[in-house]
Amino acid sequence: MKKKASELKILLLQIRDDKETMMEELYEFVQYSGLKEEQFTVLNTFITQDFSPDIINSYDALFIGGSSDASVLKPEEFVFLADCRLLLRNCYNLDIPVFASCFGFQLLVQELEGEVVVDAEHMEMGTYAMQLTDAARNDPLFHDVPNNFHAVSGHKERADKLPVEAINLVSTQDCPYHAIKIKDKPIYGFQFHPEIDTKDLIARLTRYQSLYLEGAEAVEKIIQNLNPDTSVSNGLVKKFIERIACA
Repeated sequence: MKKKASELKILLLQIRDDKETMMEELYEFVQYSGLKEEQFTVLNTFITQDFSPDIINSYDALFIGGSSDASVLKPEEFVFLADCRLLLRNCYNLDIPVFASCFGFQLLVQELEGEVVVDAEHMEMGTYAMQLTDAARNDPLFHDVPNNFHAVSGHKERADKLPVEAINLVSTQDCPYHAIKIKDKPIYGFQFHPEIDTKDLIARLTRYQSLYLEGAEAVEKIIQNLNPDTSVSNGLVKKFIERIACA
């Protein structure tokens, strides 16, 4: 039975080891989804490393955020990755809507037998113009999105091979797979960050500059080249609620 947006219960899977960024990410999803904070339940893998995939049975959708603290390519170090993937598989089997951003995108690609690689040479950090594929024109989420919309992107790892069930919807010059839908499933993955705007990106760049950049000068250069308007990208979160989670 269809639910109103105000009736939804969302499980937010966070892969964050920093309290300030944890709270920022939650508020970003709350803000751009149009939901209330109490509709989200946070499961942070750095706090709860073992959990059952059946936890999703109490929720209407799964959201997964990004991470500057873990890598999907290091399962021996980040032991919670196995349970994260089982959770995604359970959503897939039960047709539970999934909104997977950045790290979540990579996790989704891996679980459905695609490939993720380190590609520091083509690292993205800033705002980028997103190009729609032909498939996006018939997609429930992207059909009315303008081409070359700007979005926040920050990653050294990317999908190199998509799962056979994945429909590629968005790309950039340096990253061929930026948004996907899983065929016949209410599941979307975004290598870019629909939940982040330029204001929050600047805060995060400053906080994590030692992980991605070489000093304050590099941060300032990125800030000067940011496109301030990420509203189309940010609007995808609410569209997902209205068109996918409530469908």
